[in-house]
Amino acid sequence: MKFVIQRVSEANVKVNGSIIGKIDKGYMILVGICNTDTKEIADKMVKKMISLRIFEDEEGKTNLSLDSVNGELLLISQFTLYANCKKGNRPSFLDAGDPAFAQEMYEYIIAECKKSVSKVEKGEFGADMKVSLINDGPFTIVLDSETL
Repeated sequence: MKFVIQRVSEANVKVNGSIIGKIDKGYMILVGICNTDTKEIADKMVKKMISLRIFEDEEGKTNLSLDSVNGELLLISQFTLYANCKKGNRPSFLDAGDPAFAQEMYEYIIAECKKSVSKVEKGEFGADMKVSLINDGPFTIVLDSETL
């Protein structure tokens, strides 16, 4: 499982020209799922993501977590995080999770986030989405379950 976490001052996602998810200060997260992922892995990833202290305190140090700043979440499914570019110039997506399994895991992750975060927005699984964000910093972190 992979999370690309971007600290944002605002973010939104559109499908067919309509905003379906919008947040202010918080994280916009691209979520990649592979077939070997489990709910236990998802739990670990969600816990780590929510606990990250990457918001600045009064002294400008990154000491504050999402809940410390009343932050919000926008989660976007992103199978292309599992692109394999080793052979040739056209990426292979064989490492990405089967769509039915990946969607189930994506919805599980959203449900788990809602247990801890007051505002959780999402994209539409499998849709052509247009994501806009203002990356605050910029500050981007990649969490990979293989390295946690």
